Parts: sequence; C-alpha cells; structure tokens
Amino acid sequence: MHLFRLWLAAMVIGFATAQPARAVTLIRDADIEHALEQLAAPILRAAGLSPGNVRILIIDDRSLNAFVIDGRAIFIHSGLLLKLESAGQLQSVIAHEAAHISNGHITRRLTNMRASRNTAAFGMALAAAVAMSTGRGDAAAGVAAGIAGSSQRNLFAHTRAEESAADQSGTRYMLRAGADPNAALEVLEIFRGQEALSIGRQDPYARTHPLTSDRLRALRGLIAANPATPADQSSANYWFARAQGKLSAFTQNPSWTLRRTGNDTSAVAQMRRAVAYHRQADAGRAISIMQALLAANPNDAFLHELFGQILLESRQAAAAVNAYGRAVNLAPNEPLILGGYGRALLAMDTADSTRRAVAALQRARDRDPLDGRILRDLGQAYARAGQNGLASLATAERYALAGRMDDAALHATRAADQLARGSAPWQRAQDVISAAQTR
Repeated sequence: MHLFRLWLAAMVIGFATAQPARAVTLIRDADIEHALEQLAAPILRAAGLSPGNVRILIIDDRSLNAFVIDGRAIFIHSGLLLKLESAGQLQSVIAHEAAHISNGHITRRLTNMRASRNTAAFGMALAAAVAMSTGRGDAAAGVAAGIAGSSQRNLFAHTRAEESAADQSGTRYMLRAGADPNAALEVLEIFRGQEALSIGRQDPYARTHPLTSDRLRALRGLIAANPATPADQSSANYWFARAQGKLSAFTQNPSWTLRRTGNDTSAVAQMRRAVAYHRQADAGRAISIMQALLAANPNDAFLHELFGQILLESRQAAAAVNAYGRAVNLAPNEPLILGGYGRALLAMDTADSTRRAVAALQRARDRDPLDGRILRDLGQAYARAGQNGLASLATAERYALAGRMDDAALHATRAADQLARGSAPWQRAQDVISAAQTR
C-alpha cells in the first residue's frame, strides 16, 4: 500500500480571487481496491451502472465523508471506511453515492456550474492531458476532490430533496443486490446529531449530505414496506474485513493491530499481523507469516504482491522480483501490481532487469495514469535505459500530477527537444507545456 499526493486545482470564474487548490492524498493499494470492487459490483449493477466503469477510491483523510464527482468514481475517506462496522454499511454508502450518479444529480450540478458566471469552474490540466494521451479518462476522475471553500460546498452539498431521492434509490439497489437495507439506517444513525453541532465540528458527510428526521422516517418506512431476507453475506463480509483490515494495518499503530488480531487465525488476521511486524521492522516474523499464508493461498495475487512489498522494503530485491512476478502471472492486467514488479526489477539494477522494468512500468502507466509513483519509477527506468526524452516526459507528467507545473514545464520542454517531432510522446510533452502555460 502506498500514498500518492494528487494536486486538484480550482480555477474560479467570476470572482476576484480564486479558491485555493490543495493536494489530497489517495491511498493506492491493489488489494484494497479489488476488495472494494467486489463489494461495489452488485450494488452498481443494481443501479444500472457498469462496475468496470466506476472506481472506488480511498482518500487519506481521517474525517468521515464519501462523495462522487461524476459517473466514473466514488471517493471514500479512510476515516469513514475505518469507522463502519459491516459490509452492509459500506455497501449502503456506495449505494447512496451510486444513486446520485444514476439519478443525474451530479450531471445537473456540473451543467449548472458550467453555465453560471458566478460559480467556480474547476480542472486539473494534466489529468486531461494524460487522459487524452492515453485514451483514458481515469486521470480526470479526481478533478474536484480537493477544491476548498464555497466551490466545494456548491459542488458536493446535495439538497435535502436529492438526499431523500438517493436514500430511496440506494435502498432499492440494496434490496435488488440482496444486501441488508437496514445497514443504511445504521449509517445515518452514525451521523445523527451532527447538524446540531457547529459547522467546524461537523464531519464533512453531515455538511454535504444534510440529515433530517424526515429522511430517517421515510427510509424506515420504505424498509418496513419492503421486508426481505438478505442473501448470504459471507463473501461481502470477507471482502469488507480484508479492505478494512489491510487499511487499518498500514495506518494504525502496529501494536494496536497486534492486540486486535490476538489469536485470530483467519487469513485476514494473519495478513494484518504480517503488516504490523513489517512496520515494526521485524522482517523475520513478517516473512514467516506471509510464507505460511501463501502456502495456504497459492493463487492469491494480492498476497503475493504484499509479500513482494515486504521483501523489497526489507532489501531482498531478488526474492521480491519472484514474489511480484508470481503476482503478475496471476493478475497480469493489475496496474499497481505491475508497478510493484517494475519497482522490484529496478532494485535489481542490471541491464536485463531495467529492460523488463521499462516494459512492466509502461503497461502499468497505460492502465493507470493516476499513479505518480509509477511515473517516478518509469522515469528512472527510462533514464537507465538511455531513453532520456521519455524519462523527462515521465518526470514532467509526475510533476504536473503533483501540481508542480513550473517543474513540469521544464521537464516537458526537455522532453520535446529530444523526442521525434509529431510523435505521440512529443505531443504529450506539448500537452504538459500547454497545461502549464494556461493554468
């Protein structure tokens, strides 16, 4: 698991001064994101959305919040994921946000924002450049996540009518998916009483998703009128435990994790203990636990990836390459696993490993242009391979994603001077230069 700071800019039209942009930190982990995909898939299908087109991304923020920007991503704060107590509760949050997408709330708001002279417009220049150059729109998914002040409130703050509609739709999605709709009530109860607090003390969710007693009554009535026996929740509970467990293992104190897992022999508990020992620099125990886990779960790509991370960070590069290689064989199209594999190959520091690292990291970047760490490693791999123009381009794109547009323009100019004029990489360099000039 690693953190990636993403700069999300707000450009204000019609105001004397712009709202300040700020960086948010995405928590990127293939295992956690896969687990969230498994939880979200039945809900999204019930909402008429394609699970392959809506990503669930975690923001490193201890406050309680979840929101959507457009139809391509649902953002959940790490604090909310750690606070929830069941798979059903998390699915109810996803269902509610999916309802905002399906009901057209975000589309209408974005249309209104674009049409109004007195409303903030927003953008992240390189996200668009990367999306255009790779043919993917993923990079633009986080466009407004870090907008501060009134423009953020205008974008994220739903009306009570929209919230009621999302409650109703989200509950129907839960029923169709065989999930327990009562979990939606449990989530609302978590935030009950927030509106009585001052704005500064409220959790963001309470400010952007206004709660009322009428909403609670209406939701209770809908659930009572549609009694249903939830489907078997064992799979959903497993994926929830895995996502929350790994997140907590990497973000909570290792001693806390070890106390919480106690004598639990489940695979999730063992994974959490391995992470805790790794964070305590006890490589022997961490590696021993992972070896036992993999012996029992030899086809789990994400456990092989975690083993590779532990080995690489314990300075065992050759063993890490083997572990990541096994993970890639099991999940050949998972960009974050490919990124880790490339990183381990770079640590080998041979001509052959550098060539293989370039290939792996290019595949990773093509599948996920959002990850700045992949761009950093790809730039290093290109430089070692003597492809200096591409190295400068990767560096420029990484700086632009981090909001360092002056540095991005400098490296993009260097790249353009070394790349074939009119080629796709040259055009990407021009995109970065143009973005820096028009920011």
